[in-house]
Formats: sequence, C-alpha cells, structure tokens
Amino acid sequence: MESRPRPPSGGGEAPRFLADAMLGRLARWLRILGYDAVYFPGEDDDLLRQARREGRILLTRDTHLLRRRGLPPHVFIESDHVMEQLRQVVVSLRLDPTAPPARRCVRCNQVLEPRHKAEVLGLVPEFVWSQHQAFWACPACRRIYWAGTHRQRMEEAIKALCR
Repeated sequence: MESRPRPPSGGGEAPRFLADAMLGRLARWLRILGYDAVYFPGEDDDLLRQARREGRILLTRDTHLLRRRGLPPHVFIESDHVMEQLRQVVVSLRLDPTAPPARRCVRCNQVLEPRHKAEVLGLVPEFVWSQHQAFWACPACRRIYWAGTHRQRMEEAIKALCR
C-alpha cells in the first residue's frame, strides 16, 4: 500500500519529508543527504495534519496508519534497518544521493550557513580549527560543522546507496 509521490522534476523543489515515530534515524540520514526531513513522534492525527499542511511526503512503518482514507503522499518503509530504509526512499523517489539540495543540521533540520574560519575560532577544537578551512553553522542550535573523518564515513555510506 503505497501512494507514490511524484519524484522531483528537473527544475522543481526537492521533496520534503515527515518521518513518523519509528523513523527518527531515517530522518537524520535524509538530513545528511541535505533533505528537509522532520521527525514527528506525536499522535497519528497530528502527523497527518502536519504532512498535509506542510506538503510533506509521509514516511511511515505504521500499518494501522496505512488503513486510513485520504492519506497524503507517503512511502511505507519496509525495513527495520536504516540504510535499507534510506535506499528505499532514494530508489522509490529517484533521488540523487550525491547531489544534496542543501547542507542541513542533522539535529534540528535547519539549513546550515557557511562561516569564515575566524568566526569559529574558540568554538571548535584547536586541532580541528588548524586542520580545516571550511565550516558551517546552524542558525538555530548554533552547532558548528566541518568535513572531518565522520563526513568521509557518511560519504562512503552514501556511495554504497548508488551501487
């Protein structure tokens, strides 16, 4: 039971997601890919209202929810494993995991803003500051990001999606 949302068209906006209470890790990985992905652990009625109101694609593992009439565009996620879940979303919506629409905060979903190296002095470990040139900051939670070894591991996982 899947209402296939239309894949993004060449000039259109990137899809926006709303992940239910069972899919918090999937929402985080979609943010890593640069997609607007909200995690919603609340009640089903509120979840559906938010998906409709914000024009988001609902991601769910809740079979009871699928029995409802008039669901917004949605994808029923079949696997318990986050990388298989991510692969399902990427394949079913024909997303390009190597072309992120934006850099997003993995915690709060805000679009990250570039920061000059001088602006993060004292906000990141000294070794990180001395070894990196590019930094980004979340305007909401103020978390600072840089492309460290963790990013390399994430990129390897993303490349595996393309195979």
